[in-house]
Amino acid sequence: MNPITMRLHADELIMQALREDITFEDVSTASVCPEARPAEVQLIAKADGVIAGLDVFERTFTLLDEDVRVERYVKDGDEVARGQLLAHVRGDARVLLSGERVALNYLQRMSGIATYTRRMVRALEGTSTKLVDTRKTTPGLRIFEKEAVAIGGGRNHRYNLSTAVMLKDNHIDAAGGIAQAVAAARRHASFTCTVEVECENLAMVREALEAGADIIMLDNMAHEAMAEAIRLIGGRARTEASGNVDADNIRALADLGVDYISSGALTHSAPILDLSLKHLRLLD
Repeated sequence: MNPITMRLHADELIMQALREDITFEDVSTASVCPEARPAEVQLIAKADGVIAGLDVFERTFTLLDEDVRVERYVKDGDEVARGQLLAHVRGDARVLLSGERVALNYLQRMSGIATYTRRMVRALEGTSTKLVDTRKTTPGLRIFEKEAVAIGGGRNHRYNLSTAVMLKDNHIDAAGGIAQAVAAARRHASFTCTVEVECENLAMVREALEAGADIIMLDNMAHEAMAEAIRLIGGRARTEASGNVDADNIRALADLGVDYISSGALTHSAPILDLSLKHLRLLD
């Protein structure tokens, strides 16, 4: 993760997670390690997958003690195998024990997302379609989850509500129609913002085209209807397919020639990658 982004945004979130886990002391660690003791522990993969979040993993420990050192044998984006030694973490044993769970929570979650994303991206090989994520992220973890998607080979959709205009059914209802909603967005938003319209049928696609939408989302449309919509759009707007996309059906959507496919499953349904800190050894 970019070090500026880490300090400005991620550090606070990591500290909140550490405070959640340690109210006033780690009772277990204080019991067995009342004094500082230098130690090292191994980071080991317990399943095959794509590693992601090593910077966040390391930062969790260095926020507790800046003298902790992580010797990495892999980098973000690498595919790892069950049983593989990924890193050694060295520092005060009390810090290694107290930071272990939070550091692993971030690394396992991010690596799971990267692993699932890589699987989806591979299903798109040979096409020009790009895989993007959504805002269906875990509250408080978006910065980490979207980073994991990028490490896995996907792309990030808008980061939040401030970075682009996306007009969904309720926005359209509130404005009184697609044309009115697009016009209102053009008047209010910066010229740097793209305007995307979510369409559920061909009539809405025609309206969005006439209104001058930059991107047209084909949401939960039948395969045949989506193919007709792409033909109708004919390159006059970028196209995005969305709705219940997973690794089993993504290739069929890409073969239609859609520009982007968005999948909430990347962040809301990816299982963690099982990782462990094992074999702690005192060094003195």
